[in-house]
Amino acid sequence: MDIKEIQSLIKFVAKSGASEVKLETDDIKITIRTGALASAPETTTYLQQIPVGTAAAAPPMTLPPTAGGDTSGAKADTGESEEESKYITIKSPIIGTFYRKPSPDKQAFVEVGDTIAQGDVLCVIEAMKLFNDIESEVSGKIIKMLVEDSSPVEFDQPLFLVDPS
Repeated sequence: MDIKEIQSLIKFVAKSGASEVKLETDDIKITIRTGALASAPETTTYLQQIPVGTAAAAPPMTLPPTAGGDTSGAKADTGESEEESKYITIKSPIIGTFYRKPSPDKQAFVEVGDTIAQGDVLCVIEAMKLFNDIESEVSGKIIKMLVEDSSPVEFDQPLFLVDPS
């Protein structure tokens, strides 16, 4: 591993939001720590190099049921998903730490049951020490919060269920 690869790895870790990454190969050990907030939960990512010539097994793929196929198994699991399908899911636009409040001593932006309008701030996501207001793209009523306060979130992770009616 040369210096350019190490620099590239450092940049990747900084962008990912991970607080610590450890990389171990036969001849080198690297630990990269970022300056994450003390209040943020620590996450450690371990990377393991696969020896050349060994292929990693691909995860099994599942195919969607066809129109003429048996769907009895699929209908058993759709009880809750049919209920939630009428709701709009607001997802995280970035990787970071989810906060319901603008600061620890303030009230939460929204609660379950609150009516929201397009453009209302729903939460804050902290990424690399920048606090990003997440605004609603729809109007409606908050039905469910899908993420706990001060927990890490991934890109496109569902945050809220909103009833648009």
